[in-house]
Amino acid sequence: MPIYDYKAIDIAGKPRRGIMDADSPRAARTKLRADGVHVIDIATLEERKKESVMRRSLFTPRGDPRQLAVVTRQFATLLTAGISVVDALKAMIGQVESKDFERVLRDVRERVTQGDMLADALSHHPQWFNDLYVNMVRAGEASGQMDAILSRLSIYITRQNRLRSKLTAALTYPMVMIIVGVLVVVVLMTFVVPNLTSLFAKVGKALPAITQALIAISKFFQYYWWSIPLAAFLVWLGLKNMRRSPEGRVRFDRLLMKVPVLGDLVRKTAISRFATTMATLLKSGIPVLDALKIVQMVVQNAVLAQTIGDVHKSILEGSDISTPLQASGVFPPMVGYMIATGEQSGQLEDLLENISEAYDEEIDLATQRLTSVLEPVIIIALALVVLFVVAAIIMPLMQMGSLVRRG
Repeated sequence: MPIYDYKAIDIAGKPRRGIMDADSPRAARTKLRADGVHVIDIATLEERKKESVMRRSLFTPRGDPRQLAVVTRQFATLLTAGISVVDALKAMIGQVESKDFERVLRDVRERVTQGDMLADALSHHPQWFNDLYVNMVRAGEASGQMDAILSRLSIYITRQNRLRSKLTAALTYPMVMIIVGVLVVVVLMTFVVPNLTSLFAKVGKALPAITQALIAISKFFQYYWWSIPLAAFLVWLGLKNMRRSPEGRVRFDRLLMKVPVLGDLVRKTAISRFATTMATLLKSGIPVLDALKIVQMVVQNAVLAQTIGDVHKSILEGSDISTPLQASGVFPPMVGYMIATGEQSGQLEDLLENISEAYDEEIDLATQRLTSVLEPVIIIALALVVLFVVAAIIMPLMQMGSLVRRG
């Protein structure tokens, strides 16, 4: 009899994890449900080991969210037309472009054919289907509204893709400018400046301080250029190690949210993701406590996740949602006020959608503000470098010219 490892939430809303033996995942879930436990994820111990190895791999391919949105929308359409889950999966297998995704769908279809619930089958592929996706599918299976919930999921994924594309497009031009500027400086210091400064060394006269500084910098680039990528790698490694621990992730995200202009964009993006995800889960029939736990796992901001965890604890103690949100200092007062209004009127998911739409517009303005600040800063920095190089070269040339006239 297989041994299963499960993650669940008990009646009090506290997370639970344990192992049990059962004939199948469905039998294990039935046993736990009889004990009043809501199962979030379940798998055999052997499957857990495979998942652990897969997640640790640096080369594990991540799912393409654009392709996932298309497949989810097609899945919802097929189910609405009355096609069974297995036949719908079979139809989609022949349409996906990615071979990796095709293998995933084949495995999901095989598991469902053998009697697994669809959500359990999807949970074996976290690189494509995250906790949000799996739990919404599970809610669809429990409520019999799988097609409607998959439609909401496709809309949600599409909105997140659109937001991600906006941020990428806004930051691409400044990043290209930075890379080109760094390459220009490296070429100047490594190849151009040494040829010019070698002429000054033959004169034998004392060089201006700015020219001596230029020569020192040029020699550094010539002989110690390797220290620059090494320093960048060490910084990246330090930040990565910092984010490995929960406290480090919170500290890093908190510092990031304090960076001028960029921090405002990070905060608004996280709040928009929270509002969109929470509204989607509530509209799909998932209870508030379960929805908060799922949002905490997928919000991708440690500061916000910590705040959501505190809200979850406060609700268990009898509080509402808005009061701890307002007290956290992470969410703006307007968000707390709108959530309080939604709780009182019974239209919380609608108010959360309004918050998401409002913050999507704020994100557009924040990205424009970020690019409008970055571009002149980069241009000015490059201009200062060029001015420094030109001044360091012209000053000794002027001295040489004055010496020639005197002679």
